[in-house]
Amino acid sequence: MASKTIRQTVDIKADPKDVYDAFMDPKKHAKFTGGKAKISNKVGGKFSVFDGYAEGENVALEPGKKIVQTWRASDWPEGHMSKITIKLTKKGKGTKLTFTHTGVPKDFFEDITQGWVEYYWEPIRQLLEK
Repeated sequence: MASKTIRQTVDIKADPKDVYDAFMDPKKHAKFTGGKAKISNKVGGKFSVFDGYAEGENVALEPGKKIVQTWRASDWPEGHMSKITIKLTKKGKGTKLTFTHTGVPKDFFEDITQGWVEYYWEPIRQLLEK
């Protein structure tokens, strides 16, 4: 299946640990996305977010620094998995979030690209930037 890679960089006026926690803590994740979240905080643990729309498994976790997960959307072709990598770097009084999403099916690329901005980065900013 033809796939593409999404690369995004976001500056968030919050500590890297707070950004990591917003992504990995099920209650905080649900608060900013508005959808039910089940998230393991262990490597090899599974997650399901946005009321089951996206799911996968934790590949590597470095609290406050890095999240690597397999990731798939429920409307993707059966069995197709992608991978997300989130790197968090201290930048002044905030965080530089460097995001890479590999293996996104070509037909879903535009929607998924916009979805990360609209359903993740903007709401995380609203939750954490005060």
